[in-house]
Amino acid sequence: MRQVVLDTETTGLSAENGDRIIEIGCVELVARKLTGNNLHHYVNPERDSHEDALKVHGISNEFLRDKPKFALIADELLAYLDGAELIIHNAPFDIGFLNKELSLLGRPPITQIVSGVTDTLVMAKEMFPGKRNGLDALCDRLEVDNSGRTLHGALLDAELLADVYINMTRGQDALLIEAGDNSTPGVVVEQVDLSRFELPVLRANEQELQAHETALADLDKACKGKTLWRQLQAA
Repeated sequence: MRQVVLDTETTGLSAENGDRIIEIGCVELVARKLTGNNLHHYVNPERDSHEDALKVHGISNEFLRDKPKFALIADELLAYLDGAELIIHNAPFDIGFLNKELSLLGRPPITQIVSGVTDTLVMAKEMFPGKRNGLDALCDRLEVDNSGRTLHGALLDAELLADVYINMTRGQDALLIEAGDNSTPGVVVEQVDLSRFELPVLRANEQELQAHETALADLDKACKGKTLWRQLQAA
């Protein structure tokens, strides 16, 4: 499974109002491990950054003057992202900017190139409701060293987010072992035909059902009636 953790820096907040990408950072994960096959580009946006944006990323307009325009890096970027799952913090922002840049070149949206998009901000809000879930806050909470992050930078932020994502999904490790993968020397994985077994179905007793309903009621109360199962029941 190939995943790419992606981050961008931009001239401002609105791609629809003419803001452009000035930096793209990508970090590759294969089987949840960093490969070192990263991609990083500064981009000439053909316009100046807003003053507030400069305070965030610190990348001067003068520095970007001689950098390649997005059109010159588009093929390399698309080839790198082809077929991968994108992992992005606040994905609509970065996807919106990427799609705008691609549309200016007459290219299809990025979602037609990649296999899917995972938004770690959505994941964080589900895991840590009511808490701050910016990248710095998640680094502190998950003990990811972000001491070198004084300003936003696409590659550094992508590297930090990769560590954050791995920490947030650490409990999934056991689910990612593919049957029949004998790539580890000395390890033989035997494939078992489960159709030979008749697996028993253990149904919950009355006490367990009541405890389950109590837990659901507590969650529903904490979410103020917005839990998914209540919405499905209402529909």
